[in-house]
Amino acid sequence: MVQIPRTPDPAPPAPLPVPTSTDVARRAGVSRATVSYVLNGSGTVRISEPTRRRVQQAARELGYVPHAAARALRSGHSRMVLVTAPSYPAGPIYHRFLDELQWALGRLGYTVVQHGTAPRHGARGPYSDDAARTWAELRPVAVLVPGSGLRPDAVDLLRRSGARAVLTLGPETVPGAHALLTDHEAVGHRAGRHLHDRGRRRIGVVVPTEPGHEVFATPRLAGVRRAVAGTTATVTELPLAYAEGDAARLAADWGPLGLDAVFAYNDEYAMLLMRALQDEGLGVPEDVALLGADDLMLGRLLRPRLSTVHLELPSGRDLAALVDRAVRDPAAPPERHTVLGAQVVHRESS
Repeated sequence: MVQIPRTPDPAPPAPLPVPTSTDVARRAGVSRATVSYVLNGSGTVRISEPTRRRVQQAARELGYVPHAAARALRSGHSRMVLVTAPSYPAGPIYHRFLDELQWALGRLGYTVVQHGTAPRHGARGPYSDDAARTWAELRPVAVLVPGSGLRPDAVDLLRRSGARAVLTLGPETVPGAHALLTDHEAVGHRAGRHLHDRGRRRIGVVVPTEPGHEVFATPRLAGVRRAVAGTTATVTELPLAYAEGDAARLAADWGPLGLDAVFAYNDEYAMLLMRALQDEGLGVPEDVALLGADDLMLGRLLRPRLSTVHLELPSGRDLAALVDRAVRDPAAPPERHTVLGAQVVHRESS
């Protein structure tokens, strides 16, 4: 048998040398300490703008970036702000808010990292101990937890692991954490008052059946009930999945319900239900007034144009300032702010 000599595998390329802060200092003509002050965002030492630009230029030319892990070992924390995955289905308003927050924190020298751990027991259940330990292993300087499910012992673990600030964004406060409170009962209250003021007395409220929505849907339903308490108006809960078939079945059974208005939880469910009601020959708003929430652009393009509750989260700049304030003074007592604004935008559908 003829033996064919095997061509040896080519040697792997030699790794490129990793530039160091010493290399940056040598090229910029400054000390290593100055490089550290400039590139680590320290505000404790004043560096002239020409020197700062020279160091930054040298770092770009060499491809140097600070070693976050080493920096965290020296200081006990990083410049990382860890944002956990929300415990609810996040919509476009939340994503716009997160983009703005990331930009604002970046201008203050922080890096935002999103982490995908969700609560173990659903939207209102607690985060697992493993989740909090995973966050702590990353040594963030601050942690933002949207939604519910953070326990006080998790806050304590994060603080003992070097996090200078823990913030929650949701309907509840957690001992030891800064709280950005979102009052979704007020959203429902404004929706209920609007429909009642428009002369509607038999109001349905869509409650999504998908897991995770209850953190918003339950207080919104309660807000509508509170808005019409003491009047002759009635409120009917309407469980609805976000599916054409479910909406069609609800619309087909509309007659016995006797409803003349619906607060449809948000714009997406409102658009789904509007199409189904129109397919059944019901007029919006002649037979049924319809109101959503979130003020999505698509709702303005419908015919009739969709009335909605416009929601306003805090500006990323304001929240970034709170994070920075808490990081600089970790011993300060937790702040509490109600941050969700709600205003009805009246259009043709109501």
